Amino acid sequence: MELEHSHDADAITRRLASENKPNYTRDWVYGGIDGAVTTFAIVAGVVGAQLSSGIILVLGIANLLADGFSMAASNYSGTKTEVDDRARLREIETKHIEHSPDGEREEVRQILRTKGMHGHVLEEAVQAITSDRNIWIEMMLSDEYGLASIVRSPWSAGIVTFVSFCICGAVPLIPFLLQIDNAMVWASFLTGAVFFGIGAIKSRWSLAPWWRSGLETFFIGMLAASVAYAVGYLLRDLA
Repeated sequence: MELEHSHDADAITRRLASENKPNYTRDWVYGGIDGAVTTFAIVAGVVGAQLSSGIILVLGIANLLADGFSMAASNYSGTKTEVDDRARLREIETKHIEHSPDGEREEVRQILRTKGMHGHVLEEAVQAITSDRNIWIEMMLSDEYGLASIVRSPWSAGIVTFVSFCICGAVPLIPFLLQIDNAMVWASFLTGAVFFGIGAIKSRWSLAPWWRSGLETFFIGMLAASVAYAVGYLLRDLA
């Protein structure tokens, strides 16, 4: 059976060093899907209302900048909340270790006991962990509060979201910007390709095959666009 990675000592060292770093792929996927969906929804709605290409570009570009910044700011704030909460809990654990070390050692002991350790092995593990203040605190953050050991940068999360939103969201506008014949057809095709591509990439973090994940994202995105087009078409007389 072919495994996903090697298990010799050097390979494990390299893999742990590369994997134990912040990953911003989900921010890229998040921003890309929303950018493509919202911009194409605007395009579809305006086309459905039978308005001009100029209006499509004005509304589309305004959406890219305003909504993209809004999403980036929201992601920044959400990620910063996680970072701040981790800092708060770390301060609490530091204070508790300083003022009630025996109680904190007992917490470590009970946590390790739930992992199957007993007797002298358990006591040696407790001694080893509590002999290093940083390892002790990190274990409590992970096992007591369920926090991830890898801290993501709020700035990186926000920037990746904004860039992804703008790049993927700009795709539906390209045919109108270049004044291509049948611009809506080309916009639909290119946006569908973006949806499928994002879904295919997203499959790396799921059990679904790339083509199924791609089709799922494609249909979700095109459904949102179809709703926008239908609303725009039905309300065209109000424009």
